[in-house]
Amino acid sequence: MVTQGNSEPTFRFRKVCEILDRNGNDPTRLIPVLHEVQREYRYLPREILTYVATALGLSPAKVYGVASFYSHFTLKPKGKYILKVCDGTACHVKNSSGLNEVLQKELGLSDRHTTTDDMLFTLETVSCLGACGLAPVLLINEEVHGQVTPQRAKELLWAIMEGEGVR
Repeated sequence: MVTQGNSEPTFRFRKVCEILDRNGNDPTRLIPVLHEVQREYRYLPREILTYVATALGLSPAKVYGVASFYSHFTLKPKGKYILKVCDGTACHVKNSSGLNEVLQKELGLSDRHTTTDDMLFTLETVSCLGACGLAPVLLINEEVHGQVTPQRAKELLWAIMEGEGVR
């Protein structure tokens, strides 16, 4: 257990300890543990993966392998709001690239720089969200927005920014 002078786990690991305890420190529960850790931290930090491996009696390579294999897991920090622009065939035909362009411009992002510096937004392009009848689709965290125009994408973004006090 990582400690900080007074034998208490550092704050960063306290939540991980709670997650591990809830899962009985059971190595067969690695995937549920990683899901909970990612929900808590919004990504899987390398030092936490190493800590989880040690706590579950697994090799760090095995834990990293699982974390990097499944597309649901991310090893990079993500913003509080994850914007997913569908670029499946139906969405692409209905100008999903226009949504992506306007969101990148509004947030100062690019294909290589996908998370805002304030960690408020992450913009991702995904292959399919399974809502082709609503094309083009924008997913904001778990909320589906269908038939989104570039102007509507900006309005949704601005509403979030206003709610966060950044606009």
